[in-house]
Amino acid sequence: MTDQSLRRTDELLTELVEMVETARVLPMSSSCVLPRERVLDLLDGLRETMPPEMDEARRTISRREELLHEAARRAEAAVAAATEHAERIMAEAQAHSTEILTAGRTEHARLVSQTEIHTAARDRAAEIQRQAREVAEAHRADLAAEQHRAADELARLRAEALADAQRSAEQVRAEAEAYAAKLAADAEDYTDRTLADLADRLQRAAATAEQGRIALAGRREHGRGQQSGRPADDREPGRPPAPPG
Repeated sequence: MTDQSLRRTDELLTELVEMVETARVLPMSSSCVLPRERVLDLLDGLRETMPPEMDEARRTISRREELLHEAARRAEAAVAAATEHAERIMAEAQAHSTEILTAGRTEHARLVSQTEIHTAARDRAAEIQRQAREVAEAHRADLAAEQHRAADELARLRAEALADAQRSAEQVRAEAEAYAAKLAADAEDYTDRTLADLADRLQRAAATAEQGRIALAGRREHGRGQQSGRPADDREPGRPPAPPG
């Protein structure tokens, strides 16, 4: 929160305090009359001075699904790239196997034409076929491993994005709650001081009113004494008459 925001918050609170202190008090009540529109304007102004981290928390929470979707897209792209790479390797392996098989068949046909090496040609063709199967199995295993790594990367990216969003939201929420608690405590302190001052004023007003009643009673008694022809006693003005006897 910047110094300018703090100054603006202090100005709004000061104006709100002065408005409450100078508000007209309703008769026979501790309530007072406040200009509604002005009070709402001041409260709107206070809301505008709230720390920007609260808006950032809202944006972070709202972007959580977007972050997860983006992480999923990246993982899917990685899986697609790995699949394409594996398919390319598989195609190359199949082409190589085809070449080997073709060469084997050619070699086998040539060897078959020669009776003396027929057995050697058959064994050579079998070995070529075995090598081709081994190459295909190796490439197939590589493809499975690549897909497994891509799936693990997708899970990791999703977990990291969710953890980052949750940490950011928790941090901003904690800061906002601390700031709100401070504002609430300040408001309670101000309310307590205002009520104490109002109670003191009411006590002084009650004492003044009681003194006025005593003075009024003395003037009434003095007036009745003059109307009945009795000599006025030498009591001080405003003092109530002494009880008889």
